[in-house]
Amino acid sequence: MLALLIFCVPLHYLWRLLGLGRTWPRVFLTGVGVVSGLQVRRRGKRVPGALLLANHVSWLDILALSQAANSAFVAHDGLAQFGFLKWLCEMNDTIFVARHRRSDVGNQKEEIRDALSHGKTLTLFPEGTTSDGTGIIPFKSSLLGALEPLPEGAVVQPVALLYEDAPEVSWVGEEPGLDNFKRILARLRPIRLDVHFLPPIAGDDLANRKTITAAASEAVGGVVSRS
Repeated sequence: MLALLIFCVPLHYLWRLLGLGRTWPRVFLTGVGVVSGLQVRRRGKRVPGALLLANHVSWLDILALSQAANSAFVAHDGLAQFGFLKWLCEMNDTIFVARHRRSDVGNQKEEIRDALSHGKTLTLFPEGTTSDGTGIIPFKSSLLGALEPLPEGAVVQPVALLYEDAPEVSWVGEEPGLDNFKRILARLRPIRLDVHFLPPIAGDDLANRKTITAAASEAVGGVVSRS
C-alpha cells in the first residue's frame, strides 16, 4: 500500500496540474482493495454522474465504489480532523459535510451541485454509520439536507452492497479502526462483494429529501434482506 501511495501521489498532482482528472486516486484505492483481498462484482447498470445512495458496511465500501463507479464521496467532516485521512480524501475530491454548522450548508450545497453538474459521480451513505451487512439501518433524510433542492437533471441511484461474509468483514460496535484494518489484512480468504446498481429513483419519489430517502431505503433494503 505504501508503494502504491508513493507511486500514485506524484502522478496525481501532475495529472491535476495538466487538468487530466482524477485517475490516480482511483488507481490507488483499487490497488488497496486488491492488496486487501477485495473482489468486486458489478450487478445492474450504473448511471455515470449520478448521486449514489448506498448501505454502509466497512471502509472497504470506499475502495469498492471507487473501483466500480469511479465515485467521489460525501463524508462527515469528522474525518477532516485526521490530517492523513483528510489529505487522502481530498485527493479523491471528497466533499465534507458539517451538519452541525448551518453557516456551512450553503457552501456544501454549492460543492455538491458543482460536482454533479460536471458529471462527477458522488456517493453518500444515508445510514450515517456502518451495519453488520445482514440488513440496513434506517436511512436518515437529514443526511441529504445539503442536497435539497436536488439540482436540476440530477440522477439519484440506490446501490446495495452485499458482502459474501458480511459479519466477518463489517466494521461495527466499538472495534477500533486500526484493529479492523489489521483483521481484514490478516484474512486468508478473499472478500467477495457484489455491488448492485439499482434503478434510479424517479417520479414523485424525487419530490424532496424524505421521499428520496424512503425510496432508496426500500430499494436497498429489499436487496439486502433477500441476500
